[in-house]
Amino acid sequence: MYASRFDQRFPYCAYVPDDYDEDGDKTYPLAVIVHGTERGMLAYRDAFADFAEQNGVIVLAPLFPANICFPGDLSSYKMLRQGDLHYDAVLLDMVEEMRERYRIRGDRVLMYGFSGGGHFTHRFLFLHPERLLAASIGAPGVVTLLDFDQDFWVGVRDFERVFGKNVDLDAMRKVAVQMVIGGDDLQTWEITIKPEDDWWMPGADLAGATRNDRIRSLKGSLERHGVEVQLDVVPGIAHNDRELIVKVKEFFARTLNAAPA
Repeated sequence: MYASRFDQRFPYCAYVPDDYDEDGDKTYPLAVIVHGTERGMLAYRDAFADFAEQNGVIVLAPLFPANICFPGDLSSYKMLRQGDLHYDAVLLDMVEEMRERYRIRGDRVLMYGFSGGGHFTHRFLFLHPERLLAASIGAPGVVTLLDFDQDFWVGVRDFERVFGKNVDLDAMRKVAVQMVIGGDDLQTWEITIKPEDDWWMPGADLAGATRNDRIRSLKGSLERHGVEVQLDVVPGIAHNDRELIVKVKEFFARTLNAAPA
């Protein structure tokens, strides 16, 4: 486990395939696996070890600890920014650290995140599509629609004001996008935003009530702007990605096989 050089409050770990030779010339794609609210950094690194070995991929798993911005803070990383803290910049510098330490292929990465990590991943897709080869978005509880009639976080009308950068639709269309969710992921107690909640804003319920409703709303908003999306719904599974990760690995493998060497 390493502390980020950019901000040492944020550690990360990695998995490097056994065939990596310090003196070799083989290059390796980088897969970034973003944890959810439970912050299972090591578990996600280990869960993708077989994929890394089979496909010649290096895995980076960051940790965004709780309580960073205020006591009880579990979710600020999900929106990418909290005040002067830019979680996206923290992650991008971790990627650069990996590029300096290992022979990473290209400057575009694979990214997967489930639940809170799905929050992070789809908003990262909006903000930095040029850095993504593929984005796999797993069951986010609260989604930002690609909707230019709604302000952030509901939509992206004021995206440039919030992030200092416009949404680049052309770059987004070049990213392979998967959405993955369990068919029984229907509970709403954790994701319903009420007027007294910090995240409340007009349109907070625009995407629907359940994670299944919301991921389909997100998918539709991307497709209306020409971004192709593969949706994988795994029957009989609630809010747990143990049975979903196989779909993510298959999607990433296909993406790598289709990418130029």
